[in-house]
Amino acid sequence: MEAVSATMKAINFPATSTVPRATVSITVASPWSQTKLNMLTFYAPNPNTRFSSICLPRCSTKPNTDTNNETDQNPTFEPNPSLTTENPSSAVSDEVIPSSSNHPSSLSRGLVLDLGPVGSWDCTDIGSPVVKRFLSDEEERWYMWYHGVSTDSQGSDSIGLAVSSNGVHWERGKGAVKSSADVGLVMSCGNDWWAFDTQSIRPGEVVIMSSAKVRASSAVYWLYYTGYSNEKVDISADSLGFKVQNPENQSSQTGEVLRSLPGLAISQDGRHWARIEGEHHSGALFDVGSEGDWDSLFISSPQVVFHGNGDLRMYYHSFDVGNGVFSIGMARSRDGMKWIKLGKIMGGGPKGCFDELGAMNPYVVKNKKDGNYVMAYEGVGADGRRSIGLAMSAEGLKDWRRVEDEAVLKLATMEDGWDSKGIGSPCLVEMDGDVDEWRLYYRGIGSSGRCGIGMAVSDGSDITRFRRWKGFQV
Repeated sequence: MEAVSATMKAINFPATSTVPRATVSITVASPWSQTKLNMLTFYAPNPNTRFSSICLPRCSTKPNTDTNNETDQNPTFEPNPSLTTENPSSAVSDEVIPSSSNHPSSLSRGLVLDLGPVGSWDCTDIGSPVVKRFLSDEEERWYMWYHGVSTDSQGSDSIGLAVSSNGVHWERGKGAVKSSADVGLVMSCGNDWWAFDTQSIRPGEVVIMSSAKVRASSAVYWLYYTGYSNEKVDISADSLGFKVQNPENQSSQTGEVLRSLPGLAISQDGRHWARIEGEHHSGALFDVGSEGDWDSLFISSPQVVFHGNGDLRMYYHSFDVGNGVFSIGMARSRDGMKWIKLGKIMGGGPKGCFDELGAMNPYVVKNKKDGNYVMAYEGVGADGRRSIGLAMSAEGLKDWRRVEDEAVLKLATMEDGWDSKGIGSPCLVEMDGDVDEWRLYYRGIGSSGRCGIGMAVSDGSDITRFRRWKGFQV
């Protein structure tokens, strides 16, 4: 496939973190060749460091010599849901911990990842699952990026990675990763005082693309994430009957709204990340809306979908003060770096519905069977309770319609169930191969405030019906 160029901020791995910002032209090509790709490892000297030029080890000895290319107006990007790379987890770290549950089986239906053990980076809070399935002739591999909080992080979220061979039983790490065979903490908050992500970070989406300019022999992971600063936003929403929060923390009763913006980081192995500077002065990709706009408070949960060559789409949510509801909007990009907002695409549902007070945490996928777009989202009821709904669109733009007036996944009916208080942050995975079904990963909150990550499966190809996972059918 012919390579085309796209302008972006790139990454370099210098000895120090004091690197000036720069913009260079990168050629982006399709990473999906017929030969098996090799997973390269590159290391940032500090996972919190920001970089502004790119140079990966073990690159081709034939670099792109065309240095005078202008930015292409229609750069090529393609996703790869079945990327075949060498298994970087063949050597398992001593710190790897299998997923487990402290709940009785009758109360833990659907739970696939509980809190980490005492002292681990994710022992007090987890959520925001971003799940990817990779298939090859030899194996099936699953990656889950998610946020976590430890007892000594002062409530700040970090991002970690768990791996699995079936998407149900997960291996996690207790601390930070040290190599490309590790799992665990992979990215912490930024250290730069001026940055947008100094307080907390949560993953939104991971897209896989490669760079012909770099000539790396494997694809590159692009992590779109929410970065929270310590700037508090004043909001008067007492009439709602619940506390508006950002970041969302359903185990907390305090209503604190922090300014948040979308960010980008790049990795060669999904574990060692380098932040990419966006156009906003804080390093974010773009800013909140102007006063009076629906997204003037914060930008949260950026999720990016590939639509076609030179067409990347970001879905995100904010709180629309004017209408008093959580709402979902979108932006569009040609290169994954520069974004143009298209406005709000979904607000609150009809009175009395599960999402009367709005929709948030969108996760959009393109149905491989019919080409339509499916959005799973977190609906907010009039009492503040959360459940998961679905919407569909032919083009993925502004023609979204809710699938049902009822949620497709509701709170657990058992009062002491692990997800009986709230569910949200959905992540959809369309299964390939012999299994004709969808999986829905989500965050759940129990009556005690304890949280976990769960999984529900569709009734065959019927995406409007989900049931919590009970076990494999023999």
